[in-house]
Amino acid sequence: MSDDPNVITRRRKKYKFAKFNELTNCFQLDEWRMPEQTGEVVVEIGAGTALFLVELARRCPAKFFIAVDIKSDRLYTGAKLATELGLDNIVFVRSEISHLTEIVPAGSAGEIWLTFSDPYPRKSDARHRLSAPRFLELYKNILRPATSVLHFKTDNQALFDWSVEQLSENGWEIGYLTRDLHRSDAPEEAKIMTTYEQRFMSEGLPIFHLSATIKL
Repeated sequence: MSDDPNVITRRRKKYKFAKFNELTNCFQLDEWRMPEQTGEVVVEIGAGTALFLVELARRCPAKFFIAVDIKSDRLYTGAKLATELGLDNIVFVRSEISHLTEIVPAGSAGEIWLTFSDPYPRKSDARHRLSAPRFLELYKNILRPATSVLHFKTDNQALFDWSVEQLSENGWEIGYLTRDLHRSDAPEEAKIMTTYEQRFMSEGLPIFHLSATIKL
């Protein structure tokens, strides 16, 4: 058996990829069908391990949560925990973000969370940032216009400042903003820590957070 860490990592990813397809709360895009909902729909985009959303689902049993990410080995981590906790109000969908409107029907989501998404620091990669204008238009499509909220969390100040500009210029109104989340009066659900956030906090880094609504 190889002791090469790269080989071990690849094996773990393959294992998680296979196990993802076995869990009943996990879906590939082509097999996903949105069930009818009476509670508010909450979506995390670029969810990674989705441990943040799992904890949110545990605290808010009346809401329905959808974790979306392209990497099923990451989603498997949250899906497995949700299964162990017996949560039936959260699902995990493997998909590119460009297919978001195929996952969530138009005007049906009450909240979207973007948590520690890739900053894509080079200007040439700006269109890939999850707060880029093309994605903001997708979010508008699935959110309820009057009462829905987009939440954004990051440790990257440059990405945060850029995202504030994009929101302001593309039909969004920022209702809450803080540059030090865990010392602020933000709602407790915003302070639930992601895997990355726990590391950043241990290093003493501030967390940036905002909530925005669609301008009417």
